[in-house]
Amino acid sequence: MIGEEKILLIGFITSFLVVLLATPALIRVAEKKRLYDEPNEKRKLHKTSIPSVGGIIIFAATLFAYALWFPADIQGGQTVINSDLKYVVATLLILFFVGIKDDIIGTSPVKKLVAHFVVGLILVTMADIRLTSMHGLFGIQTLPEWASVFLSLFTYIVISNSFNLIDGVDGLAAGTGLITCVAFGIWFFLAGELTYASLAFSLAGALLAFLIFNFYPAKIFMGDSGALIIGLIVSILAIKLIEFPSNHLSPDLMGLSKPVFAIAVLIYPLFDTLRIFINRTVKGQSPFSPDNKHMHHRLLKIGLSQRQAVLTIYVVNISIISLAIFTMGMEASTALYIVCGVAIVIAQIPFFIKKKFD
Repeated sequence: MIGEEKILLIGFITSFLVVLLATPALIRVAEKKRLYDEPNEKRKLHKTSIPSVGGIIIFAATLFAYALWFPADIQGGQTVINSDLKYVVATLLILFFVGIKDDIIGTSPVKKLVAHFVVGLILVTMADIRLTSMHGLFGIQTLPEWASVFLSLFTYIVISNSFNLIDGVDGLAAGTGLITCVAFGIWFFLAGELTYASLAFSLAGALLAFLIFNFYPAKIFMGDSGALIIGLIVSILAIKLIEFPSNHLSPDLMGLSKPVFAIAVLIYPLFDTLRIFINRTVKGQSPFSPDNKHMHHRLLKIGLSQRQAVLTIYVVNISIISLAIFTMGMEASTALYIVCGVAIVIAQIPFFIKKKFD
């Protein structure tokens, strides 16, 4: 019988090796078939054609490692598989094919939005992966069912799109996804929930290996097929973490607000996506229309290189997660105000520097 820690480590190593060994071949295939992301001076930073189908290997490696090392329970001498698995696989397949079509021939924003609603409805109504409580935030506990469904769909759509929207600098979406998966994976491991710890570490292994080829200067991009897969898995992990039964938590996790921790882990993609959505909506533009107004663009405009901009965002993300841990024991709303307040202050620094030197 393989120990709990070993299952997670083996899953991580398996997905890491699949991506590490298979990506060079995928790059050669993409070059032969000319499956490129072409340069675009108005909104893209790369100057040469780069293969854009890296999501294929992220999807395959994650699903392979997760299925191979899935930590099933043994009850009465029989193997019991978590019923969520079939919904996770089904929704991953939907978004993967939507994403890969967009990477190769393009998909309209409306069709992608419809796919997100279908996936969201499967998760919320069939898998029952949804938010049922605010867990003390703003003094709110249990949510009415209509509010639960609406908030869960909104949460899923925002998170799942956020990694696609921040994927504008080499290594940013993959690195942010890696940090997110490791943080969630450790939390689930400490909580004794191996099913989702395994999913988190399977994706983390794939992303770590992919960063070898995707960090500046990138040899391959993950494309929509990769970013949507990351967003979907992360949204499932976030909701399951927030809804994890508090009476099953170890004393080490009891004082840490689950919603605050989840928001802190996702602070960069959430903050940048909501800011962009609001700005575009105010200007009468589609929230999904591309532009160069993201935080990483601001960091580049003040003189940071792509490597420096990405590493800066990594450090800030990890710092906000650490801050959330330091708020352990505080009232949930107070902890949220501290985490979000610090994040907002940090986010204004690039704009202040830009104005100062313009």
